[in-house]
Order: sequence, then structure tokens, then C-alpha cells
Amino acid sequence: MGKIVGMVLVGLLVAGVSGSVAKSQDTSEKSGPVVTGTSPRAGDRAVDPSVKEIAVTFSKEMQTNNMWSWVMESADTFPTVTGKPHYLSDKRTCVLPVRLAPGNTYRIWINSDKFDAFRDPDNIPAVPYLLEFRTRQLGTN
Repeated sequence: MGKIVGMVLVGLLVAGVSGSVAKSQDTSEKSGPVVTGTSPRAGDRAVDPSVKEIAVTFSKEMQTNNMWSWVMESADTFPTVTGKPHYLSDKRTCVLPVRLAPGNTYRIWINSDKFDAFRDPDNIPAVPYLLEFRTRQLGTN
């Protein structure tokens, strides 16, 4: 599958995905942007399954015209997408409308070795980042 810009990527990645999440935490002008925050938070094990969107915030302003790479690792760990991704007015935060299921683990790559459309205005791709979280079962807090 070729590079798709402006669409949520649904191609399956095989086991060879880059093992290093952060190649560099240098946020100087010449380095790529890095993820500074996510919602839900990475590693959270009790996310409310009624959450309607996933957001990622970068260390720099980003290209915002249909430029994102929400990358699927597997169909079982990627949420149901309910709308088009979009950036907030800060130009650093991209939001993906989703539907989550209770008791499920989600693994979403923000950029990857093959798909890198999250880019800053200088066309430097963001460092790949794995967002993983789990929703709680219904009836639990």
C-alpha cells in the first residue's frame, strides 16, 4: 500500500515496526516534532469507553491541511473511526473521532517507518510514537 496522505491509514503493519519510539527528544528547529501529550493518556488502563475522540499534541506546530498518519497495527487494536481527523486552532493538536469498545486494548501508531504524514511546516516528519491504552469494562470505575 502506498503512502496515503489525508486519510486514516488502515493498512496492517507487520511485526517489523520500529522498536524505538523516540529516536531523539531534541526539539530544536532542525529536528522532527515529538508527541508531548495524548488523550487518552498513553498507558492508561481504565479509559472510559464512552470517549469519542483521541487527540495527540506535538512539540511544534504542524502542517494541518489533511496531514496525519494514524497508523493501524492490527484491526483488533484500532478504534472504529467515526469522522475525519482535524487539527485544533493551536496547530499542534490533531483529533481523531472514534468509537471505543469496553475492555479493549488499543495500539495506534502516530507516524511509523512507512507512514509519516504528521509533519511540521518545514516538512520534517514527527518521530513515530506508539499510543497504547485500555478501556475499562462496563460497570467498573
